Amino acid sequence: MKLRPLNDRILVKRVDEEETTKGGIIIPDTAKEKPQQGKVIAIGEGKLVDNGTRVQAGVKPGDNILFGKYSGTEIKLDGEEYLIMRDDDIFGILE
Repeated sequence: MKLRPLNDRILVKRVDEEETTKGGIIIPDTAKEKPQQGKVIAIGEGKLVDNGTRVQAGVKPGDNILFGKYSGTEIKLDGEEYLIMRDDDIFGILE
């Protein structure tokens, strides 16, 4: 199934969090927090502004991004978990 976000929405797949610490301690699933990093999978056509033009998102598919802990809406497609969020929810691009 393919999904194309509308307007200024962005489809993001979370990056898996490390399962061990730098010291070698294994972190159980119950103690893990959801990662705040992800990879952009698809973007919408942009935000519609007052003068009728569209402003493109500041990211493109394939970018690694940083976003807020509670940003976006979680969805499940073909057994995979994704987030759909607005362009404004993204804090920055990781390089």
